[in-house]
Amino acid sequence: MFVEDTRGGRAKMIKACEAEEAGSFGFGSGTAGARHDLDDDHSFVDSLQHSRLRELSSVIQILLFGLLMPCHRYNRDSNFAINQNRFIGANQGDFAYTNTKQQTSISCPERNGRFPVPSECDAYIECIDGVPEEKLCPEGLLFNPEVRFNFPCGYPIDVDCDGRPNRQPPQPSEDCPHQYGYFKIGDHQNCGQFMNCAEGRGHIFDCPEGLAFNAESYRCDWPDQVPDCDAEAFLGFRCPEELSNPEHRYQIRFFRSILDCQRYYVCVNGRPRLQNCGAGRAFNELIDACDAAANVTGW
Repeated sequence: MFVEDTRGGRAKMIKACEAEEAGSFGFGSGTAGARHDLDDDHSFVDSLQHSRLRELSSVIQILLFGLLMPCHRYNRDSNFAINQNRFIGANQGDFAYTNTKQQTSISCPERNGRFPVPSECDAYIECIDGVPEEKLCPEGLLFNPEVRFNFPCGYPIDVDCDGRPNRQPPQPSEDCPHQYGYFKIGDHQNCGQFMNCAEGRGHIFDCPEGLAFNAESYRCDWPDQVPDCDAEAFLGFRCPEELSNPEHRYQIRFFRSILDCQRYYVCVNGRPRLQNCGAGRAFNELIDACDAAANVTGW
């Protein structure tokens, strides 16, 4: 099997063009002539041994591809995107021409770097030595132009897609709605779990006690700060109605849990938040704070 990266073919083209400008052209020692001799000089091909025929064919494939670019128009600084093309040898010397994602219209704003594709938020152009290649982020991730040296694809909350609205179609799995991402589990009354998806495999996590997963920030937050979470239903506690009055907007009140002396609720702007005093301690209503369990009565 013969595998030739066309960057190598490009080097052969440059060398061949320079030779042609000097008045000769060849692909082997002792062989010279103009480019049209490739088609006319059948006697030379017939004289090669069978073991050299496949090698000769591969060189001809590269040179024929080079005929599309005349020597007087080709230069070392060309941005023509040929590094994505490969000649892949099949059985018995047959050749199949494949293209990973040929984009002859793309170019490099700079010689090296990664650059956004217009209108596409999860695609980007990677340029190496002035040669562009269009790439696609894993489904669920988006290209972040601000990232210079690390992996350039990130989660949607970290990427500004302004002016680049299009994305590849979702690729849901049995576990996940997308191949990559963080996703809430449960309804508005069960807000404390989320799933991290990687390569379509879901991994379930629990938020710390009393916190709810916020899909807008990918963080565990106070349930009253999570738009799609019913804090009262989730925590099983409702603050007194008078604390919802605008006159008491900034008033903070403490209430012990009726189920556990270690836990208590803080009402902020009339919405509950669960707290835990920890082992060996209990909430003391007399001082509205956690205290040694031995100092707390009424249980």
